This record gives sequence, C-alpha cells and structure tokens, in this order.
Amino acid sequence: MKVLVLGGDGFCGWPTSLHLSDLGNEVTIIDNLSRRNIDIELEVDSLTPIRPIGERIRVWKEVSGREINFINLDLAHEYDRLVEILLAQRPDAVVHFAEQRAAPYSMRSAKTKRYTVDNNVSGTHNLLAAIVATGLDISVVHLGTMGVYGYGWSGSAPIPEGYLTVKVPTPDGDIEREILHPANAGSVYHMTKTLDQLMFKFYAQNDGLRITDLHQGIVWGTQTPQTERDARLINRFDYDGDYGTVLNRFLMQAAIGHPLTVHGTGGQTRAFIHIRDTARCIEIALANPPKSGDQVSVFNQVTETYRVRELAELISEMTGVEVANLPNPRREAAENDLNVSRDRFLALGLSPTTLSEGLLTEARDIAKKYADRADLSKIVARSVWRSGMETAADLMH
Repeated sequence: MKVLVLGGDGFCGWPTSLHLSDLGNEVTIIDNLSRRNIDIELEVDSLTPIRPIGERIRVWKEVSGREINFINLDLAHEYDRLVEILLAQRPDAVVHFAEQRAAPYSMRSAKTKRYTVDNNVSGTHNLLAAIVATGLDISVVHLGTMGVYGYGWSGSAPIPEGYLTVKVPTPDGDIEREILHPANAGSVYHMTKTLDQLMFKFYAQNDGLRITDLHQGIVWGTQTPQTERDARLINRFDYDGDYGTVLNRFLMQAAIGHPLTVHGTGGQTRAFIHIRDTARCIEIALANPPKSGDQVSVFNQVTETYRVRELAELISEMTGVEVANLPNPRREAAENDLNVSRDRFLALGLSPTTLSEGLLTEARDIAKKYADRADLSKIVARSVWRSGMETAADLMH
C-alpha cells in the first residue's frame, strides 16, 4: 500500500511511519517540522534526543533496508503543492496526524489559540478539498481525540464509538435518528477536533470520501519495536507543562525526585493507550476502510482508563516520590467517571499493552536514563484556561 503520513515526524507520526514501513508499505512523510519549531519557541527539548528528520530516515534505511520519503510541506497553507503531490504520488491512503496536538499549548495565549485553529482546521479542510479536486480514491485515517466527547457529562452510560441513537419527538410520535455524539470540547485544541468531525461528515456524505476517525486517549510510552532498533530512531518524550502528557510527566518527575504534580483533586478520569498500540491501530484502520458512500467510521482508540490520582499513587508506590496537589489550570469538573466503548479494535485483533506491563520499563529505560536532560523549570504547567486563574507554577515559587 502507498501511504502518505501527514505529520510523520511527530510523537505519534514517527513511530507509526516506521511501523507501516516495516510492514512493507511505501511510506512518504509530509511534515513542516512545526513541532520542532515549537520546542524552540518554548525553549524546551524532548527528554529523549531527537535526531534531524534526514538522519532519522537514513538510519531507518540502514537498519531495515526500507526507504521512507520526506516532503516538507505546510498542509494549512500550501494547498496547490498538496494537490500536485497527491496527483504525483497517487496514494492508496493518507494518515492525518498533522495537527497541533496539545490542549495546554492551545490555551497558552491568543496567538497559540489562533495558530491551533488556523493550522488544524485549515489543514484538515485542505486535505479533504484536495482529495475531491484530484478525483482520486484515497482513504483517510485521522487521529482524533476522546476529548471531543468531553468528560463526565454523559453519566454512567458508556460513550459509544462516534454515534448516538436518539429519539426525536414529533406530532406523530417519536422517531429514531443516529447522530454524531454531541461534542463537548474542553479546549481550543479539542474544539478543532470537533470541527474536524463535522467536515468529515460533510465530505463523506456529499463527496463519498472514505474516512476513518480515531478518537484516541492519552498516549503514554516512548518506544516501539521499530524505534528500539537504533538510538537515533528514538521517539519523543515530552515532559513539560504544555506537551507532556500526565503519565510521562509523572515518570519524569519521579526520575528526578520531583513531587508528582496532581492538578486539583486528581479525580479526573482519563483514557490511555500505549504508543505501540497507536501504531497498531493505524494499521488496523488502514486495512478496514469504509466504502464510498458510508458514514465516517469512528473507533474509540483507548485501552484503559484511570483517575489521575490513581496514576500518581501507582508511580509514588513504585518510586517512593511524594505526591503534590496543585490548583487545576483547566476548567473541568473536579471528579468524573469515564465509561468508554472500545469494542471495534479489540474485535479486529488489537492486543493492548497495559500499564502494569510497561510502566516499570518506561520509568527505567527512558525517564531515568535521560533524566540529566530535563529542564526543571519546564515541568510545572503554566497555561491556564481563563484569565485570573493562578497557575500551578506561580504557587510553586
């Protein structure tokens, strides 16, 4: 299969590109390297040392014998080049990771809010419009987020995979309709993903595009079997307050003896998935695309759910590092339950990696090994969800 991986230099895109290449697919990465530029902006590096994209690709060929091509393109602003590339490459599928992925970063300032919307919404729409304009039969797999559903407002009922059957009262009695699950975005980043859903629905029903939308949980872990083959292929490990996901932040803090920073009560329940399972899910989605004329195929891409304080307690018991409760910079409920339907990937053969299987290895082989690269001033979250809120960082000084 010929596959374009948009955003293939990023945290999820890089290991997925290697995974797909290792399976024998012809992979081309399209990326404008914006995540590397954001590192410069925020003055923080990945805990793991990330090599230049050209070196990464050369090393992959050395260890695997397989070639990955790279094209530097800004998806949100180079529409005409995108059309030319699609016509020249004629891919079977496009995997779309090319969106600014951090909720805290999206709430950092008016500038980052505008950038997140401009980049994410324009990039997604340019891709869909370009596929229609070329007339090519290309299946699209998009990495979305569980955050489109919101947290804690659906009660104890499990969140279905994308769609909800509702009863609409009419003078002649109730009629049943299937609708997209109501969106409840908790940040500008999550808002862009809800807009993606609407664009996908329109282009699927209006133009017959074949689209799969993966509502993914929080990704943890660093390595996959492919990135482990050479140190120069290692994946990102973000630990800072903007891009570091909660579990990676806890592991980093434990490695250097920093208190585990739990925001609020820690009663927020979140869905998790290991990075190697992300790559496997993309493989499964590519092998099972919808047909032209079908509605958008939605998978909930999660394997486990935990409360934040449960994660902190687990790592505290494992490492002996204490837990520190700080004010929550987000606007969200102090406590929430999260019951998620996740049957489709399991039915198609996903064998999940659990925290109990991989957590100790991650703490030992990544967090402790590279702890000397950490910038302690970047650990605590500084982005806030509304003006007037004290940040956790303010109260740490």
